Amino acid sequence: MNKVDIHGVKIHNVTMREAVQLVKNWVEEGTSVPRAIYTPNAEFIMQAQRNAEFKNVLNNAALLVPDGAGVVLASKILKTPLKEKVSGIDLVKNLFRVFSGKNVSFYILGGQPGVAEMAAVNIIAEYKKIKIAGYDHGYFKPEEEDAVIKKINSTNPDIVLVGLGAPKQELWINRNMYRLNCKVLIGVGGSIDVFAGKVSLTPEFIRKAGFEWLHRLIREPWRYKRMKDLPRFMILTLKKRFFRKAR
Repeated sequence: MNKVDIHGVKIHNVTMREAVQLVKNWVEEGTSVPRAIYTPNAEFIMQAQRNAEFKNVLNNAALLVPDGAGVVLASKILKTPLKEKVSGIDLVKNLFRVFSGKNVSFYILGGQPGVAEMAAVNIIAEYKKIKIAGYDHGYFKPEEEDAVIKKINSTNPDIVLVGLGAPKQELWINRNMYRLNCKVLIGVGGSIDVFAGKVSLTPEFIRKAGFEWLHRLIREPWRYKRMKDLPRFMILTLKKRFFRKAR
């Protein structure tokens, strides 16, 4: 797959349809080692500038999709345009639709105690014949990690959704993927809270307009410190574009 380099983070240039087809192929083929899928947005990419381990983990993913209008805009500014935004939550929703009624199961890991269970109930209610192999919260201690992995493996899921927040979830997946009996691992961030009904998803027209960040800031003002990375991301992009052009 072709990759687009956005400040050292090498994102796969795929459409949503292509990403879904890749996951379908991986599930059907099976593998001795699960494939990892991460969904970097502008905040992820800026974190990766400060955290070499995080950047390395992202770049070792089987699939890295652009989750954010800012990432797609940056690719255009840098004259290496990505095909389209492929948000993590929309990717997961599409996978639920594709695998509903099929012999493919999901495990949900993340959120506060009780949230993953609520998400499972809501997902089954919406997608009817979807198979949820199990669920667990994300507030486990390091000494409880072995038990969490044992619980996941006991259900033999095909796809594990990991919502521990970035970069924790990506580092956790990278560290434990060889111990997990599944085919695909996806870092889903706060999507579990959305599926549980604890947090509302930004309306589609706002997401398409590229103002999801503003909606989230109004809804969750405590995020303002993290949001400072957005202007930094655009400044870095413009500097790279015009410095390269000058040379």
